[in-house]
Amino acid sequence: MASSVKIDDDLKERIQHLASLRQRSAHWIMREAIQQYVEREEARESFRKEALASWQAYRETGRHVTGQEARAWLATWGTDDEKAAPECHG
Repeated sequence: MASSVKIDDDLKERIQHLASLRQRSAHWIMREAIQQYVEREEARESFRKEALASWQAYRETGRHVTGQEARAWLATWGTDDEKAAPECHG
């Protein structure tokens, strides 16, 4: 799929400057920026869907872990006494 994007002169100059600093082509800089944007937005959408599914599961079952339980568990990460994840409860 061939595409074209119209950008203003100021942005073109900024891209050219960055490309020069990175010893890359302007095309590479733009393609990289678009790829990173798309990956970030896909991750956000995945996180949003996961959050909605978690909220729905909580509404249906009432099962949860409190913030205090989660913080206590996370505080053990990387220690000699690392704990298993807390169990959900209703």
